[in-house]
Amino acid sequence: MSRFWQLRLADQVEIDLLEITSWTNQHFGLKQADGYAETLTLAIEALRDGPAIIGTKEREDIGPGIRTLHVARLGRSGRHFVVFRESAGQIIDILRLLHDSMDLSRHFLTVAN
Repeated sequence: MSRFWQLRLADQVEIDLLEITSWTNQHFGLKQADGYAETLTLAIEALRDGPAIIGTKEREDIGPGIRTLHVARLGRSGRHFVVFRESAGQIIDILRLLHDSMDLSRHFLTVAN
């Protein structure tokens, strides 16, 4: 078995990333938006090491098998969660990028089914 996990991004993740970086650019400028896009991307890429890396949390309150990883890690700041679940064959499905002040259950309904 490979040491690294395969990551599959839901279409909604790309939309979330575009909306987050657009909002950040409008409110804080392009440099900040680019830096935050990197923070989000690094958090996603960290999941190549598996669903149980330091900082992940089981979120059965959102749905069966759902986990989150907060992007504020390894000296980086941020206010978003990577919402994901493990799939067969050493695959992690990245489902959403959601702000930590959101009601995650409500926003997650769009991909839970």
